[in-house]
This record gives sequence, C-alpha cells and structure tokens, in this order.
Amino acid sequence: MIYNYRRIARDGIWDNNGVFVMMLGLCPAMAMSNSATNGFGMGLATALVMTGANALVSALRHVVSHEVRVPAYITIVAATVTSVDLAMKAYMPALYNVLGLFIPLIVANCVPFARIEAFASKSPILPAAADGLFMGLGFTLALTVLGAFREVLGSGTLFADASLLLGPAFKAIEMRLFPAEAGVLLMILPPGAFIGTGILLVGKRLIDARMNRGIQAGTAHCTVEG
Repeated sequence: MIYNYRRIARDGIWDNNGVFVMMLGLCPAMAMSNSATNGFGMGLATALVMTGANALVSALRHVVSHEVRVPAYITIVAATVTSVDLAMKAYMPALYNVLGLFIPLIVANCVPFARIEAFASKSPILPAAADGLFMGLGFTLALTVLGAFREVLGSGTLFADASLLLGPAFKAIEMRLFPAEAGVLLMILPPGAFIGTGILLVGKRLIDARMNRGIQAGTAHCTVEG
C-alpha cells in the first residue's frame, strides 16, 4: 500500500484534528490552555508521546495478538509517557513544573489510543510515526491557538514567560499587546476554556464551509467548461 503523507499531515493537523474535530483530549486542552506557552508545551509533550507510541505499536503489530492488544497498547503508551516525562524533568524543568500532573495523564488521553487503534496497529512504522507526529502537531496547534486566544483576551500578553519555560531562544516571541487591567479575567479562568473552545470550533466550521463552497464552485466551473 502506498501512503499519501500529505494526506496524513492534513488529516492530523486540520481535517481530523483531535480537539476541534474528534473532540478528544479535552481535559488537557481545557486545563493547560490558559496561555499559549502552556498549550504549546503540553501539545509538544503529547506529540512526542504519539510519535513514539505509534512507531512502537507498528513495530510490534505482528507480535501482539488481538486478544491482548489493549493492555499492550496501554503499556507501550505508559512507557513512552514515562520517557517523555523524565526527559522534560531533566531538560525543561520549569515547563515540567508548570505542566505537572498533566504529563503522566497523557496515558489517559484518548487521542493516542484512537490513532493507535485506527492507524498505527494496521500500518508500517514510517506511516504510523508520521500519523502520530502530525496528529500530535494538530493537538499542539489546537492547544496553542486556544491558549493564545485566552491569554490575549485575558491578560493582554502572548507567549508570556516563554523564555523561562521553553528556553532563552523563545524570548523574542514574548509580547505585551495591551495593559493587563484591560483584559477579561474570565478568559484565563476555567470558564474561559469552554468559551474559547466553542468560539474556535465555530471558526473552524465556518472556514471549512467556505473552503467546501470554493471547491464546489471550482468543480462546477470545470464541469461547465468541459
């Protein structure tokens, strides 16, 4: 079978986005999206887990029997999460302290298991790893955009403390857009996560509808000319 990596990338990042389409992994999305920096960090950790777990499941797909696949998948994801958790604790301690318990809880995230069952367990290693990577990047995009939306409206900043959590190289993306007292405090509190998610869901649906209308119009035009 020939795999279309462009299709895999588009599916993971946009068409089948874990948060905005499948509506999975909403617990970390809601909890860790009070800033763009936190959302990016949580998404990055999840992307690393999904890439590694997908590759391992694919490599072992002919060894693990159908009857024991679920506990085997849980063990593989747990081992991958532990590796990422220890790596972040060693090399990104500030971000690790902010994300805290939500890194180990990736084990309970439905997005990795959904892709393992639907794709990695039936595909070769390279396409499986690509699927995990792009699904993880789609998850990262969703959390970062949601975090940025809430952070800008709530505190007037964008990527605040990025240099402290992610490293000095990220100092350049830290921005103050307007005074903190002009922000809407509700947006960085728990209710803001639900409000922000709902607004962004509507925005994505509107963009998809507009893109579909454009495709249909182009198809109709080509048909008439033909």
